[in-house]
Amino acid sequence: MMTVMGGSLIGLMTYVNIGYSDTFFNDWLMSFLLAAVTVMPAGFIFMALFTYVVQRCLPNTSEKMRNIIVGVLMAITMESAMALSTAINNIGFSSNAALFNHWLDALLAALPLGLTLMIITSLTIKPKIEHFLKS
Repeated sequence: MMTVMGGSLIGLMTYVNIGYSDTFFNDWLMSFLLAAVTVMPAGFIFMALFTYVVQRCLPNTSEKMRNIIVGVLMAITMESAMALSTAINNIGFSSNAALFNHWLDALLAALPLGLTLMIITSLTIKPKIEHFLKS
């Protein structure tokens, strides 16, 4: 699931950053591998952290609503981190302004897809994983 979600989002971000060219698939793969090593493992930690904080701050809220809130927080966090790793891979650190602009463009382009995927994941897969871990 992480591969499909991350791969599609990073593909979109790579396209927004550099467009389609002869090296697109190589650029996408390198961005995906960078995110797979850095951003995606952090996603598991953030998911647990956000779940804990939302449960503590909103104990009287329904589980479905808490899962939606966690999904939105995860989407914003993960999209920001993946957009940054993609922009760093594709643009580099030569110009802070260019890096920021490419990060922002990639984030805004992929955020609607990321929000949709993370909310669906939070409402369907996350409860099943939590149930499995409790048993």
